[in-house]
Amino acid sequence: MDRIFAAMLPALFFSIQVVFGQLALTPVTPFEKNENHTATYQEAIDFYTQLDARYEEMRLDEWGSSDAGLPLHVATISLDKDFDPDSIRKKGNCIVLVNNAIHPGEPDGVDATMMLFRDLLQDPAKRKLLEHTVIVAIPMYNLGGVLNRNSTTRANQNGPESYGVRGNSRNLDLNRDFIKCDSKEAQTFSQIFHFWQPDVFVDNHVSNGADYTYTMTLLPTQKDKLSPVLTSYLEETLVPDLYARMEKKSWPMVPYMNTNGPPETGLYGYLDLPRYSTGYAAVFDCIGFMPETHMLKPFRDRVHSTYAFMETLLEVLSRDRERLHNLCTEARIATAQQKTFDLDWSLDQSRVDSLRFRGYAAKYKPSEVTGQDRLYYDRNEPYEKNIPYYPHFTPTLTIESPEAYVIPQGYTDVLDRLKWSGIQLHRLTMDVEIPVGQYYIRNYKDRRGPYEGHYLHSEVEVEQVERTVLFRKGDFVVFTAQPGKRFLLSVLEPQAPDSYFCWNFFDSNLDQKEYFSSYVFEDLAAEFLRTHPEVREELEARKKENPEFAANARGQLDWVYRHSPWYEPTHRLYPVARLLELLKLPLILEGD
Repeated sequence: MDRIFAAMLPALFFSIQVVFGQLALTPVTPFEKNENHTATYQEAIDFYTQLDARYEEMRLDEWGSSDAGLPLHVATISLDKDFDPDSIRKKGNCIVLVNNAIHPGEPDGVDATMMLFRDLLQDPAKRKLLEHTVIVAIPMYNLGGVLNRNSTTRANQNGPESYGVRGNSRNLDLNRDFIKCDSKEAQTFSQIFHFWQPDVFVDNHVSNGADYTYTMTLLPTQKDKLSPVLTSYLEETLVPDLYARMEKKSWPMVPYMNTNGPPETGLYGYLDLPRYSTGYAAVFDCIGFMPETHMLKPFRDRVHSTYAFMETLLEVLSRDRERLHNLCTEARIATAQQKTFDLDWSLDQSRVDSLRFRGYAAKYKPSEVTGQDRLYYDRNEPYEKNIPYYPHFTPTLTIESPEAYVIPQGYTDVLDRLKWSGIQLHRLTMDVEIPVGQYYIRNYKDRRGPYEGHYLHSEVEVEQVERTVLFRKGDFVVFTAQPGKRFLLSVLEPQAPDSYFCWNFFDSNLDQKEYFSSYVFEDLAAEFLRTHPEVREELEARKKENPEFAANARGQLDWVYRHSPWYEPTHRLYPVARLLELLKLPLILEGD
């Protein structure tokens, strides 16, 4: 027996070596070594590279570029080693996309996702969560901000010891860039998003604002922007289940702290327009979540609650994956067939819900800086009570979808952005006259100052006209009956709050290019009024009604000019035309 045991010792010793060798090779995150440290760019990429080298179920790919001159990385776990999104969807499996460090000073998701990916690969119980789900993650998104580390720019935040900054390499806030795509990061993200076409999108953040007991706050997709079938699942099943499960894990959640004062005065729903990550996902019928951990909680707790949220989401999807897959498919088909779309909303303060909330008493005391009263939250006086909650919105802009949009080929900035967002385009193969509807921009407002490199338009007023327009060979026709239909209306209808018009892509059409010299136009105007007595009558009536106008000779000439054939017909004409009925046109699919 001793001899048998002695003979077995080398093999047993080898087995122990292998076991302990595997344990020694297990990647440990920098956060796990120091709970107030968030991974640097190189530490994060090295960590995922180790996982990629060890597991065939895991891939780390480079995508596109960033304004920092580095590619974005995309990490993917697919247990059956199928990394083809079309094939994954045909199997009825779900795809989850996670984004981290869009604001690198809010790095909780960076470290939580590193640990989650390792555990999903190594822990048999956690691997089961991915039996019918593929998880995709961008380890770090705002690379310029990630590389620009410091310890001071998040003055209100409790750790980590150093972190990145909010602005990217061009000082753009990338969570305002998903429509305008000024950054290379956003251009690359669009292509990643539409390659994977996720069913659920998670963008990890840290919040500012009031003090309260919760570590995790949650901002789901604003429900009105989703197809009704997804809205029902989101509100009735997914969100309640996430809240209940997180509570059981001792990470209770509360809606994102959008307030006009201390929380007890009321929480308000957040209109995440398509400029934001979850709003962008929503216009493609993808459920989005923005977990926002509380800035004043220790970094350790914030990372672990972010981990818990993503794990909990995978648990629910593991149960519901077939249902969600079918709902997403149904929603995308329904959207392509939908005729009328709400594109803007206002908060409905006439509808108020009650929310059970655990907070701290808001008090005031003299400021040591100003001597005036200042707000503070007394952690010695926690409370739990019902507070007002206003999550409901009312539509303020409803648009009937055209059959197609026609876009002159010169607007390459707009056309490129449509392509990045997976929109199918056709081109005219010859010159052709087409009866279309068009808009004249009659009024709009501008921001007083710059906003993310633009002077954003708002409160746009239009006049609709029907015309027959000669379009040229090479101009683009964009049919709306495709999965990106809600996105198309959101960016091509000029009144929509995040339209390409509002983001200044068509400002050249607001300028008047041709004018007149008064002394020359006097004779033309007089002759025009003689032959058009109805215009003369309108002019005289206006002069009687408005003494200031009656005293302004140049103003009167300009008024006549604008009512005459000499006034350029393209001034303030929005160049994107609406095809109101399907016509047989000479077309070729772009890219063929």
